[in-house]
Amino acid sequence: MATTFADRLRSLTDEALGALIQLRPDLVVPVPSDLSALAARAQSRSSVARCLDTLDEFTLAILDAARLSRDAHGGVITVDAIVAQAAGADDADVRVAVDRLRARFLLHGPTDALHLVGAVEEVTSPYPAGLGRPAEMLEPQTAALAADRAKLRRTVLAAPAGARAVLDRLTAGPPIGSLNSAAMAEPVRWLVDNHVLVRVSDVGRMPHPAGELVELPREVGLLLRRETGPLGRLRARPPTPTEPVRNPAAVDSAGAGQVMEAVRNAEALLEALAAEPAPVLRTGGMGVRDLRRLARSLSLDERSVALLVEVTYAAGLLGEGGAASGSRAVHNGRATGTVDETFLPTTSYDLWRALPPAQRWESLARSWLAMPRQPGLVGQRDDRDRPINALSPDAERPGAPTARREALTTLAELPEGTAPGDAAVLELLAWQAPRRAKGREGTHRDALSGAAALGVTALGALTTYARVFLTDPVDEGDPLGVRGHPDAPGDTARALDHLLPSPVDHVLVQADLSVVVPGPPEPELAAELDVVAELESAGGASVHRITPASVRRALDSGYGAGDLHALFARRSRTPIPQAMTYLIDDTARRHGGLRAGPARAYLRSDDEALLTEVLADKRLSALGQRRLAPTVLICGYDQARLLAALRDAGYAPVAEDADGGMVLSRPRARRAPGRAPAATRPTDHPPVVLSGPRLAGVVEQIRRGDAAARATRRAPVTLRGATSTRTTGLTSVQAHGQAMAVLQQAVRDKARVWVGYVDSHGATLSRLVRPVSLSAGYLRAEDDRTETLHTFALHRITAAVAEEG
Repeated sequence: MATTFADRLRSLTDEALGALIQLRPDLVVPVPSDLSALAARAQSRSSVARCLDTLDEFTLAILDAARLSRDAHGGVITVDAIVAQAAGADDADVRVAVDRLRARFLLHGPTDALHLVGAVEEVTSPYPAGLGRPAEMLEPQTAALAADRAKLRRTVLAAPAGARAVLDRLTAGPPIGSLNSAAMAEPVRWLVDNHVLVRVSDVGRMPHPAGELVELPREVGLLLRRETGPLGRLRARPPTPTEPVRNPAAVDSAGAGQVMEAVRNAEALLEALAAEPAPVLRTGGMGVRDLRRLARSLSLDERSVALLVEVTYAAGLLGEGGAASGSRAVHNGRATGTVDETFLPTTSYDLWRALPPAQRWESLARSWLAMPRQPGLVGQRDDRDRPINALSPDAERPGAPTARREALTTLAELPEGTAPGDAAVLELLAWQAPRRAKGREGTHRDALSGAAALGVTALGALTTYARVFLTDPVDEGDPLGVRGHPDAPGDTARALDHLLPSPVDHVLVQADLSVVVPGPPEPELAAELDVVAELESAGGASVHRITPASVRRALDSGYGAGDLHALFARRSRTPIPQAMTYLIDDTARRHGGLRAGPARAYLRSDDEALLTEVLADKRLSALGQRRLAPTVLICGYDQARLLAALRDAGYAPVAEDADGGMVLSRPRARRAPGRAPAATRPTDHPPVVLSGPRLAGVVEQIRRGDAAARATRRAPVTLRGATSTRTTGLTSVQAHGQAMAVLQQAVRDKARVWVGYVDSHGATLSRLVRPVSLSAGYLRAEDDRTETLHTFALHRITAAVAEEG
């Protein structure tokens, strides 16, 4: 009896079956009921295609060799025949590749009688190794020419130069060409007339858009490949990058600098959007003008700003908010805009800003790795020749996370410090998984450029903390709480934290009123400097400056002169220059000399000379002020407009309420509703690789299901007859009495029996159980295979047969 595919799976050990599941995890999603279902799934088109997508160039070539070496009748393949086809490759490498195919059950059976899974032919090219079909399948005249190898060789050598160029092109594969090509019409016709090429339409092919097609027979292709072998040039090993190896310490140092720059630019971007939000386009995304404005503000190119916008949005730090009315359309989970909607920092931004730099970077990097978007498409044209905007639905690419992980994993597999160029990485990816890498070159290039911009790579090499980042299992959760507080830094943050300068809690005040922060400031110090100073330059050491406007802003926020003196005295490691003391005191003395109130509006002051100065100031003539009293002016504009005009003119007014009290408040920060970052969304996680107890549990579940299915099929004939409505012989009363006797004896002997019964739907079923008790009109029995206790109503039991030996 022939051995079926399911029988071959059934003969595997638990370790071998577990290895198959690890190599092809889609086979157990969901877990199949038994090995027959697993076998059917393993031979399906979709599963075979997924498996082929993971194979390297050399293994796929050996699979083509297996297809070429099949027996013409039974389809039997031998390992020796595959080795013969792979001329030019080491026999040991070929046999290892065959073992890889057998481990994945693309080839199954003994080495001298292997069989190919049928779905392989359905999901691969009809031309294995780029060779055409045998001549006997194409045309009798060509078959006769191929049978005479000497004549075939003479015919090929006699081909004109143009015809030989056509043959060389078709030999490289695929072996199909157009007969109607204007440039090659005459050479192709010569080859067809001499039966070296065959019209495809002559063998029942469908018409092709390019016109009539011709095919190069397999025998001619093998003749032209006599120097390289039937499979062409084979590479059993991945290509080795020729670029120089960097010092890992230098790579980490450069990467840490880029990390600080990426975090600083992300914070500057969000602050710029908080100060001047960008409107959401009606079609979704951020407009080109706003992107250019942000690029000028951050002194970056538009491509870098687009990456930051996409990453901060994916991290949940940027979102849509401020819509007062109107409906919102939703596309792929992203809201498209209304007139009132703008892009703003979310409420999560304030929490993120308070984290250490290493944790801030890790949240950005993880969101970049998981987001299903391709930032490199921003600025390009879509199919309708329209520009693709940042955060627009046109930049959605579901395969982007996989492409990023593939590119980074390829770098991680190289020795530390190896810095291959983009072309070398793409060549490696094309060798490791040719089917998957084809057509993804642009996505892989975008992944490499994004990794360099964020500091995942530096000097062309992968950093050591990025290697930890790729293997840090934060996505699996922490069900036992062994990692401590959820906000505690992970392995990646700890590895990066050693490379970053420690946050500082002090400043250096200079005589020219500049304030130098010699390192990344602590969150509390950064918040204080945002209020009391103006940022001049950022970097590893940032420079701020104290100006009358910054002091006035601090006073408006509720600081007093004494508070500012105490702040700088506490934070500065250098003596406070006298010029700063005078500036603070002078600005504080003038602060509040003018009071603006809500009368539409009025301006009052106890200093009549100051009001006279304001009234005579030509810069304020547009306000149309009039004097009501020696100490009161009024104008036709509201309070906010009056305050802004006076501050622009260099005065220091404050608002007051209806009772005459000073109103001091820091400007309210606008925030969009919080959003979950891409790295924490369950649908974006990569599939979990089964291992250890989980893998063993899946194998045991499949084995039990298979045993149960086979046991059901092997129920005794007497039991099957007893549960059939066509049975003659014993009456139903006699059969029921006999069954009760068998069950009572089984309870005493603790033996297993086959029980036939009628379920609640009227179906007749059988089950192998071990009776536990027989009382109160019910049988209680245990199923050893599923370790469950079943209860049967005695009046539903039709038969009982003891298990045979």
